[in-house]
Amino acid sequence: MLVSPESPREQSVEFGRESILRDYRLAVRSRQASLLGRREVLTGKAKFGIFGDGKEVAQLAMARAFRKGDFRAGYYRDQTLMMALGLLSVEELFSQLYADSENDPHSAGRQMNAHFATPLVAADGAWVDQAERYNSSADLSPTGSQMPRLVGLAYASRLYRELPGLESLGIFSRHGGEVAFGTIGNASCAEGMFWESINAVGVLRSPMLLSVWDDGYGISVPNEEQLTKGNLSELLRGFQRAPGSEAGLDVYTVRGWDYPALCETYLNAAEIVRLEHVPAIVHVVEMTQPQGHSTSGSQERYKSPERLAWEAEHDCVARLRQWILAQGVAAAEELDALEEEERTEVRAAQERAWRAFQGPLREERGELLELLAAVAEGSEGERPLRRLARAVERQQTVLRRQLHAAAHEALVLVREEDTPARQRLVAWRRRQQEANDRRYHSHLYSETARSALNVAPVEPAFSPESPTVNGFEVLNACFDAALARHPQLVAFGEDVGRLGDVNQGMAGLQEKHGALRVSDTGIRETTILGQAIGMAMRGLRPIAEIQYLDYLLYALQIVSDDLATLRYRTAGIQRAPVIVRTRGHRLEGIWHSGSPMAGILGLVRGVWLCVPRDMTRAAGMYNTLLQSDDPGIVVEVLNGYRVKERLPDNVADMAVPLGVPAVLRPGRDVTVVTYGACCRIALEAAELLASCGVEAEVVDVQTLLPFDRAGAIGESIRRTHRVVFLDEDVPGGATAYMAQQVLEGQGAFWWLDAAPRTLAAAAHRPPYGSDGDYFSKPNREDVFDAVYSLMHDSEPRKYPIFYR
Repeated sequence: MLVSPESPREQSVEFGRESILRDYRLAVRSRQASLLGRREVLTGKAKFGIFGDGKEVAQLAMARAFRKGDFRAGYYRDQTLMMALGLLSVEELFSQLYADSENDPHSAGRQMNAHFATPLVAADGAWVDQAERYNSSADLSPTGSQMPRLVGLAYASRLYRELPGLESLGIFSRHGGEVAFGTIGNASCAEGMFWESINAVGVLRSPMLLSVWDDGYGISVPNEEQLTKGNLSELLRGFQRAPGSEAGLDVYTVRGWDYPALCETYLNAAEIVRLEHVPAIVHVVEMTQPQGHSTSGSQERYKSPERLAWEAEHDCVARLRQWILAQGVAAAEELDALEEEERTEVRAAQERAWRAFQGPLREERGELLELLAAVAEGSEGERPLRRLARAVERQQTVLRRQLHAAAHEALVLVREEDTPARQRLVAWRRRQQEANDRRYHSHLYSETARSALNVAPVEPAFSPESPTVNGFEVLNACFDAALARHPQLVAFGEDVGRLGDVNQGMAGLQEKHGALRVSDTGIRETTILGQAIGMAMRGLRPIAEIQYLDYLLYALQIVSDDLATLRYRTAGIQRAPVIVRTRGHRLEGIWHSGSPMAGILGLVRGVWLCVPRDMTRAAGMYNTLLQSDDPGIVVEVLNGYRVKERLPDNVADMAVPLGVPAVLRPGRDVTVVTYGACCRIALEAAELLASCGVEAEVVDVQTLLPFDRAGAIGESIRRTHRVVFLDEDVPGGATAYMAQQVLEGQGAFWWLDAAPRTLAAAAHRPPYGSDGDYFSKPNREDVFDAVYSLMHDSEPRKYPIFYR
């Protein structure tokens, strides 16, 4: 494998001949890998390629400033930095290009090439020693999405420096001396996430060093059509801190081909960021992109001949060679030999990666061909089976999808033949499917002993002395105990600190535990979530509050694209156990009564979704999540904070199991499945139904993700033979999801004596006022009518319709 022979720490202290030539060798190596990678795509060996050509020299300079414990949050142009840090070999780069699930250590073939991640978690789920490693948080493709997480990676260093009680967490930090290095393309700086993140990290005064790779374009769109005035440095002047001030950011501008200026800029900027915790931006201009944006298009279509000529003249690798020659560091013949060595070695590394990728697949193909030959022997379908085998054998690039499809086609051909050969083929296909399930479906949620699904339930305990309090006071006691127990726990969000949140669940906790433990943020939902992700990746336990469920939409892209996929897209080597606290359901007004559960369900697989009916259940879910290494969202019932509940004696220890429904009222006639605020309405309707001789069983699902792991709802339907799914999402929303989980997933359809019903809210958001709420969301009378009509359909004489 080709890796950098020296660490950046060693390189940074000297700029002698060997150090400079090491950098040049890495620049050439990375460029040759980019050129060869593009050819591999164009010849059909890979699906798509995107590379870091044109960005090499700036990344070598950045690597000199990178220290152990530092973090990277970048994007898909940073291969040279990863090589310089010793975190990426050429073989690994090509393994990722080929989507090799066995040999891509960054994502196990799950992400397209140039998406990098280093292990933060060991195989047993334990954190690795981040302080003794160079760390890269997992890349993601959506433009600008690395920025919110970068805020949290940087802010964690501030907490490790300033927050007492974290001294024992030395594997994550050495007294907060770590810098979070970010990278972003110039065009992505037009994204709202960029500006929100720059503002947030400036307010938080956290050690971020962000590099903007500016090659003048966003695919085909020039800067003039991306940014006001076409100049990012000019736009950033308002963030520039005044001399001697702690407020603001340091902003540098440097040319992407100027090797000595780049090295000086990065070493000086990183030193200030590291020591003073003042964020900085390095705007690297006059960069080039020799191969265009990616393999999906040609830059000649949108760049003029003059622009292309300018880029050739200012190519950073060529300019570095010129500088080396001008400084007398090496002769042309030595550089020629070095370049030829790298071309040869890169080609050899690519070939090794290809053999490593194709070798096991060719073995699997050989097994399949033997099985096909055996199945064809004496079969009535011998001729088409042999044609199928020849087609499989002719495939130059072997893919598992081809083998799987061929095995299936063969089994269709011999479906009426019960032979030992067919059974062996069935067994082979089953083994392959099990292996592929692991390759492509594992690590969506935690598979460690600390999975939230492994947390033992602890029922709330009450005594005669247990007081009756407001719901928010139950939460307050829970959070107070959790903050006392977990020194790495921090809570933040809009109005969380001084006010104690708008519903007082955190009241008094900032004063008791400190402003860094319970803190206010600006109105910036996207970076509240990103801040939590970065902090959680560095061993902290954030509770990030989104004031209302409706406002989660501001951050839903980050929850979906980053948080929910993090463990999956790294095949389990990274995690971020964030707890998102929010509140929703019943209230009044279009933007304060949201229950967009189906939208959330469709976008957050990888995050548990908890929907407690009261604050006691919410407290138990927080305790469960805090014992786990999974992320979760807890949606508190918005109109439940002033509802009276008994305060459990064990509020600090009780734990609600995830995916375990609760039967709130037993019944024999119909099962009503619901959650959250609708539980109270269902119970009220059940009381009214009982007066008419209908006994409804009310089931609270408690969590939508996971959903009823043991099939308890199906068992209920097996007794009642009727079901109504109730919630206040739009029609066809979460009620349809619950119906699919129960009727299809649990097979409960076969136990029904009547058509299943769903009862949801109107297709629009509720108007303001109590009447708007009543007529837009399910109420007691709606539930009564839905259940009673089911009984009428079965026994019309016994249950006559009297209300219409």
